[in-house]
Amino acid sequence: MTVLLAAESGTGSAVWRRFRRNSGAMIGLVLLVLLVLLAVLGPLLVGSPSTQDLAARLAPPSAAHLLGTDQLGRDVLTRVLSGARISLGIGVSVMLASLLVGSAAGLVAGLLGGWWDEVIMRVTDMFLAFPGLILAMAISAALGPSLTNVMIAVALVSWPTYARLIRAQVLALREREFVEAARALGSSQSRVAFRHLLPNSLAPLLVQGSFDVGNAILTAAGLGFIGFGAQPPTPEWGAMVSETRNYIAQAPWASSAPALAILMTVLAFNLLGDGLRDVFDPRREG
Repeated sequence: MTVLLAAESGTGSAVWRRFRRNSGAMIGLVLLVLLVLLAVLGPLLVGSPSTQDLAARLAPPSAAHLLGTDQLGRDVLTRVLSGARISLGIGVSVMLASLLVGSAAGLVAGLLGGWWDEVIMRVTDMFLAFPGLILAMAISAALGPSLTNVMIAVALVSWPTYARLIRAQVLALREREFVEAARALGSSQSRVAFRHLLPNSLAPLLVQGSFDVGNAILTAAGLGFIGFGAQPPTPEWGAMVSETRNYIAQAPWASSAPALAILMTVLAFNLLGDGLRDVFDPRREG
C-alpha cells in the first residue's frame, strides 16, 4: 500500500510539473481562477444588476460607473459580474449533464456490444448529423425561451461526443490484461466498468470537458443573443450583447464588455484544455 501511494503521488507530481511548464495552460488556469473569484465575490461587492438610473443612461466609463451604463442606466460592470456566475453555471452544468449521459451511453455500448452498441451509436450518429447550434436552436424554440431550456438544449447537443469518446476508450481497454484478470476473479460487468474502465478513461474526459465548458458558454451566449436564451432583465452575457447592439456606435462599452467577458472565459477554458491534452498525451515525455 505504501508503494502504491508513493507511485500515485509521484505520478501526480509529474503531471503537475508538465502542466506548470505549459505556459498556455498556466495562463488559462490563472484566468479561470480569476473568473471564478469574480463570479463568486463580484455580486457580493456590487449592487443589483437590475437597478436602473435613466438619468445616467449610456453614460461612458467613469469613477461612478467603471464600465459605463447601458440603455436603461444599469451599471455594466455590475451586470457583467453577475453574468459571470450565470455563464459559468451554464457551462459547468451542461458539461456535467453531457458527461453523465454520454459516459453512461458509451460504457453500455462499448462493454456490452451487439445490438446495444448498434442502437446507441445510431442514435448518437443522428444527433451528430445536425449542426450543433442549429439543433440547439430547434430544441430551444420547441421548449421555449428560458435559461433552463437553453441548458437542456445544449446538453442534448453535447452528450454524443462523450458517448463516442468513452466507447472508443472501452473498446481499447476491455481486452487488456487487467480487465481480463478482473473478469477471471468474478467481477461483475458494472464493477469492471466503474472500477477499471471508467477510471482509466478520465484523462480524455477531463480534456474534452475543459473544451466543452467553453463551448457551452459560447453556444448559450449565441442562443441568448438571438432571443432563445435568458430573457431580460437576466444579466446573461449573450443577452446583454443583444440588448445593447443597437447602441454600439453611441455606447460601444455596453456591448463590448460582455463580449470581452465571453472571449476571455472561452479562451481560458480552451487554453486549459490544450494544456491538459499535452499533459496527458502518452507520447509526450515528462
